[in-house]
Amino acid sequence: MEAAAAVEEWAETVGPQIAAVTEPLRVSEGSLFVAVATSSWMMELTLMKGEIMRRLNAGKKDGKIQHIVFVMGS
Repeated sequence: MEAAAAVEEWAETVGPQIAAVTEPLRVSEGSLFVAVATSSWMMELTLMKGEIMRRLNAGKKDGKIQHIVFVMGS
């Protein structure tokens, strides 16, 4: 259940600029699925994936996000 909190914490974790062009969709089997508004943002976020995962998992013992999957949408 702790992993599902990533959806609720997304905007706070990534900040307003990224939150404005993304929408966290769901967590499934340790993967967070996030819709992204444009392909250029998808490329940028893919480069930032490691840092975003570190932020999302900070202080968590269980329910860590193992993967972030960016999809076109939002």
